[in-house]
Parts: sequence; structure tokens; C-alpha cells
Amino acid sequence: MDQVQYSTLLEALQSIPDPRKARGKRYSWTFLLALLGSALLSGQRSAHAIAHWISVHAAPLRKALQPERSTMPSESTMRRVLQALDIETLEQRLSGYTQGLLSARQTANGPLAEDAALQGQAIDGKELRGVRAHGQPLCLVSRVAHQSGIVLAQTAVDEKSNEITAVPQLLAGCDLTGVVITMDALLAQRALAQQIVDQGGHYLMIIKPNQGHLYEAIQLLFEFPPWTRQEQDQEYWVHHTFDKGHGRLEWRTLECSTALGDYVPWPGMKQVMRRTCKRLISKTGEIQQEVTYAITDLSHEQASAAQLETLWRGHWTIENRLHYVRDVSMGEDACQIHRGHIPQVLAALRNAIISLLRAQGWTNIADAIRYFGASVYRSLRLIGALPM
Repeated sequence: MDQVQYSTLLEALQSIPDPRKARGKRYSWTFLLALLGSALLSGQRSAHAIAHWISVHAAPLRKALQPERSTMPSESTMRRVLQALDIETLEQRLSGYTQGLLSARQTANGPLAEDAALQGQAIDGKELRGVRAHGQPLCLVSRVAHQSGIVLAQTAVDEKSNEITAVPQLLAGCDLTGVVITMDALLAQRALAQQIVDQGGHYLMIIKPNQGHLYEAIQLLFEFPPWTRQEQDQEYWVHHTFDKGHGRLEWRTLECSTALGDYVPWPGMKQVMRRTCKRLISKTGEIQQEVTYAITDLSHEQASAAQLETLWRGHWTIENRLHYVRDVSMGEDACQIHRGHIPQVLAALRNAIISLLRAQGWTNIADAIRYFGASVYRSLRLIGALPM
């Protein structure tokens, strides 16, 4: 499904129809959205904080945006703006905007994945703890480009369901040609694998004991390999990596094989993997070891062991460069707003802001927020409310 791509964040927000009645409007829709986007980019985390930021910076905001009224919107006004944004339309428009950011980055810098023909995208869910604290659980599932950390789409999980039912909706209608969707064990489902293949994409799914027969078959294969030395060269490959950082040494070994391709009835499956990660904690001398398994529909010709390791590690982009940032740098879990769909609106806007900053080359989002928070004009320019 092709989406309209927007050149600025404000342009994407402006495309959302103004739901307010004509009578009683005090501020233009564009003006309110510019204030909202700029305040969030400057590090404000709630409707109260947004309104306070607007009040503190009223003079430069009036000078830059030239509103028709001399007064500035109140906290209740900004809260109504958040509530008035149609969440489905917002998610769709922001998805079109971030798709444009990714396309522009690829044009400027080349493909993001190690292999030009493959682009890794991670899917995972995140529960908003601040909302759950008020007895209203909200889980949001996102699709994020590996390496860049640009958020391509987001949807809410139905309160009476789980991520398994939300992900097919997140992917529905998408052209996945050249895309490798990476998922954790919860989403290792045959129907989802089939959907990805049908839409022209590939998958890499982590397998745990919840997929009993498949898990046991992969485990048995690598613990008691059936192939001879000659067969090994045709059905088995291995890749080693080593990292040092964050107070630890880490050795990783990825083994992959095509031996189960015709044995396990899983849509399109070509290779199975075992990943052994051994860590030495420098401070304590403690040694940790973790073994995990995965499957993919990529053949060895399409993805070598080294490329599969890159895709597997790339999956954690969604946790390290999105979920963690929303919680720590943008205070999402500490936010106590819980009424209506405002929590999802704020999460969607945070996704877009993080994606915009990533596309601008920022690797430390906390530094970026401090930088743009120091100048009203910088933040307004970045979202498109002022010319660059």
C-alpha cells in the first residue's frame, strides 16, 4: 500500500483534518500543531508541561509564528488538541512521513542493511506502564528499520488480545519486497510467516520452547549433527564475532544449516540457526552463556551466516534505540496521562520525533532534545514551521 510521503513533520500533521467546529475557534489548527510538535521536540512530556513551555516562550513563539491572537493556548486547549487528533489518521500520516525519512536516508547514504538487497525491520510491542498504573493497559506494536532506528508504523493491541493479532494488521497492505522482518519468539507463528512471504518479504523468527516440535528439532540438529564432513560444506556454516564494551567481553557464534528445510512444515523455511553468546563480566569475572535458536526463509545464497548475524543483532534496534529512548529520554513510562487515546497520540508523536532526529544524524537523543529545547527557533525549523 503506497503512502503519501511528507517533507516535514508539520506537513504530515497538517494533513490531519481539523475536527473542531467552526464556531468558537480561537487558534488555527496549524498553529496549535506547530506548538505541540515544537514542545515535544523540546523535551516536554505532558499537556501541563507543553502549556507551561508555551507560556514561558510566548514572546518568541508569537514572533516566529505570527498568530492572529495575542494570547497563547492554555493547558486545557492543548489537552483538547491531543484528544481531537484521530489516532488512525495520525498513525497513517506519521507512517508516511517516516517512510519518506527512510527513503531519503537510503538515497543519501545507500542501503541500511549489510546486503544491498535486504533491509532489516524489527517488530515488537511495548506496554505503557504509566497507563497500566491507572488500570488501563495499553500495548503498542511498532515496526522499526534496523540501524537507523526510524519507526515505520505503529498500532495498538486490542485490550482483549495480544501482539499476535496486532502484527498482521501492522503489516497489512505493505510491500515487503527486499525486507526481512525480525521478531521474537512470541510472534513465531506460521500464519504470520506465510503473510510475510505472501507480501514479498522475508522473516527471521526467534524460536523458543513455545514452538515445541520445531524447537526440539533445531536443538537436536545442532547437538547431534547428522551430516558427514562432506555434507557439512553443503549444509552447515558458522560465523564468529567478538565485541568489547559496556564492561564485558562477548563472543558470539552463529551456526546455520539448511538440513531441516524439507523436514519441518513451516512456510518457506530455508535455514535454521543456533546462536551461542558467551559473556565475561570484566568487573566480577562472571561468565554467562546463552543459547538461542531461530529460523528464516532466506536461503544461504540470499543470506550468509555473517549476514544472518547482522540481521539477528539488528533486531535489538527496536529495544535499544526506540523503547529505551521513549522511556528514559522522553519519560514515557513516567507519564501519567491515561484517558482516551492521548497516550497513543503522544507515543506516535515521540516515534516521529525520534525518527526525525535519527534521520538528522543524532545518535544521542537526550543531547538532541537539550539542543533543540534551548531554542524555540531551532525546534520550529526542524519540524517545518519555519524555513530551514
